Amino acid sequence: MNSQILIVEDEAVLVTMLRYNLEADGYRVEEAGDGEEALLKIEQCKPDLILLDWMLPRLSGLDVCRRIREKPETEGIPVIMLTARGEESDRVRGLDTGADDYVTKPFSPKELLARIRSLLRRAEPSGVHETISGGEIVMDLAAHKVLRNGRAIKLGPTEFRLLRYFMENAGRVLSREHLLDEVWGRDIFVEERTVDVHIRRLRKALNDDGELDPIRTVRSAGYSFEFGDT
Repeated sequence: MNSQILIVEDEAVLVTMLRYNLEADGYRVEEAGDGEEALLKIEQCKPDLILLDWMLPRLSGLDVCRRIREKPETEGIPVIMLTARGEESDRVRGLDTGADDYVTKPFSPKELLARIRSLLRRAEPSGVHETISGGEIVMDLAAHKVLRNGRAIKLGPTEFRLLRYFMENAGRVLSREHLLDEVWGRDIFVEERTVDVHIRRLRKALNDDGELDPIRTVRSAGYSFEFGDT
């Protein structure tokens, strides 16, 4: 069955354009015109991906994204934030809230479709290796679950992919450009600063009080993931 995408947007003209392009690309589409309706639709239809406008009536896109990430049943849904706010600080704020990608209006429908395909492809569970483990951390790829010392770690889809790539390449120094190519995909453009935002979120989720940070920042080079002695 084709993936279902929820459009959360209050501009009727933009919704019409998005629906036309998504359906032409084979997706099933649902719509919500404000933040509260979006939460109801998400609960009802469990979309595979959400296109989420920042400025919405009743409940902002940022608040909707926070609530999506707070619930176990929706925390893994990929979210692309749509907004006219193009400043770097706004992009960082949107990503910090839990969005996986950020598209500034006006945008190219072809570029948006490429980003959607990339996110959906990377959100699909892989059955080749059911689990990855190292040190204190265990990843269940099929169930999209992570444990550290038996403690459940809640990760969004991008942080999950990022952790998986780190663990599969432990000990290597990985540049931001390399991480963008391998985790986000070569077919879309994402700024290098985006990597730092998602790594900060990953660190916050992984590291409880007293636990060593397995992600090492390598000055002028990138990041390295190290399991430590355990």
